[in-house]
Amino acid sequence: MSPREIEVSEPREIGVTELVLRDAHQSLFATRMAMEDMVDACADIDAAGYWSVECWGGATYDSCIRFLNEDPWERLRTFRTLMPNTRLQMLLRGQNLLGYRHYNDEVVDRFVEKSAENGMDVFRVFDAMNDPRNIEHAMAAVKKAGKHAQGTICYTISPAHTTEGYVKLAGQLLDMGADSIAFKDMAALLKPQPAYDIVKGIKDTYGTDVQINVHCHSTTGVTLVSLMKAIEAGADVVDAAISSMSLGPGHNPTESVVEMLENTGYTSGLDMDRLLKIRDHFRDIRPKYRNFESKTLVDTNIFSSQIPGGMLSNMESQLRAQGAEDRIDEVMAEVPKVKEAAGYPPLVTPSSQIVGTQAVFNVLMGPYKRMTGEFADLMLGYYGASPAERDADIAKLAAEQTGKKLITCRPADLLEPEWDKQVEEASKLPGFNGTDEDVLTYALFPGVAPTFFEHRSEGPKNVGLSEAQLKAEAEGTTSAAVSGPISYSVTVGGTSHEVTVEPA
Repeated sequence: MSPREIEVSEPREIGVTELVLRDAHQSLFATRMAMEDMVDACADIDAAGYWSVECWGGATYDSCIRFLNEDPWERLRTFRTLMPNTRLQMLLRGQNLLGYRHYNDEVVDRFVEKSAENGMDVFRVFDAMNDPRNIEHAMAAVKKAGKHAQGTICYTISPAHTTEGYVKLAGQLLDMGADSIAFKDMAALLKPQPAYDIVKGIKDTYGTDVQINVHCHSTTGVTLVSLMKAIEAGADVVDAAISSMSLGPGHNPTESVVEMLENTGYTSGLDMDRLLKIRDHFRDIRPKYRNFESKTLVDTNIFSSQIPGGMLSNMESQLRAQGAEDRIDEVMAEVPKVKEAAGYPPLVTPSSQIVGTQAVFNVLMGPYKRMTGEFADLMLGYYGASPAERDADIAKLAAEQTGKKLITCRPADLLEPEWDKQVEEASKLPGFNGTDEDVLTYALFPGVAPTFFEHRSEGPKNVGLSEAQLKAEAEGTTSAAVSGPISYSVTVGGTSHEVTVEPA
């Protein structure tokens, strides 16, 4: 064959999901970014050529009403208006929706329906236990709404987790009608070879036309290589965050993914000029939130502890409150034991908080002398089936301490209808606007919503540093940065209170 006859195949395009508007700031500074700091980047994000943009769900809903006095539904509608050419994507905790308990099926239906009406396109649906029964109804609701249902597998490492098991779970999600499969590595545990093996296993078993999206955090420092190996195995879309909002407990940089693919037979199709504008925007914004920044850069200890960064900071604050910060190493050693007793659940919201808090209790009070209500429920099946058998003796203790019975059914099957009750209760609250969206806000966060409704008319709050404060810090006059009263949101007994403190 002469040189002129050689066929040059077009590079395979790899989609990219941009995380800067949701998981990036959730991971780097506790979901505190105000909407006003995002809007000016939206035109470039919309034109950059992303497969999707994750901008809602996860902890953003909670943070909007708890800290930012912002209506999360208005945030979604604003994103829809500002990014008309882009698939908007959210993270949905299956039967937990965006809260921290299971909700009745009707509430799930109404939440998905309203999310779709307000502009959501792609629903990444996961369950902290990887129990398909906790994902199925939400997936069906997404399909009914005519939107993209992305069945999600949470990745962890344990004797109960194998490549074959993950491939089988993908098949169960496809049987539910999943439009794509997301592989979610929230703790940066996914090493390159398992990434290749699992993606290839899914493609070989169910066909190359199955779309696979891969989501990795960057905390351990190895996962950019994992993304490349997943792509080589057939992954179709990878998640990334613009470089000025990446790394540490966050994600791999979007521009790095683009450069990594050059001359490999793959391409992202992204507009680098637009990416650089997005980068510069958030480079200027990020210093405002330095008070919320995680201190973690790279942490390979996660491979042994399997503790995500957000979980670690939560445990540290719990110990600090008890004057026991010096016992963090004991707690770190206790977490894998608690995880094993619970049947090796992936450590992601809410299971990470549940396991972490119980580890703190075990260290401070003695092993399982006192269980949190949530951990007892986890041991008794109220969060769903565990990947492996739970410790029978500890489950028995949980039953004795709570008076509850072990269950094996889908937890939501035990829930009574609750929508009418939520409507009745929400309608009595000052500031309630009469919409289903407000009812859903109350249903998800009954302890926070009343205060939010009452103060919503005051408008959104930006908890980042002001330009004057940043200038004062840069000039070394830090006293000027705290010259006025400082407001905090304090939650006591499920009720949120605004507290203003005059600086010393």
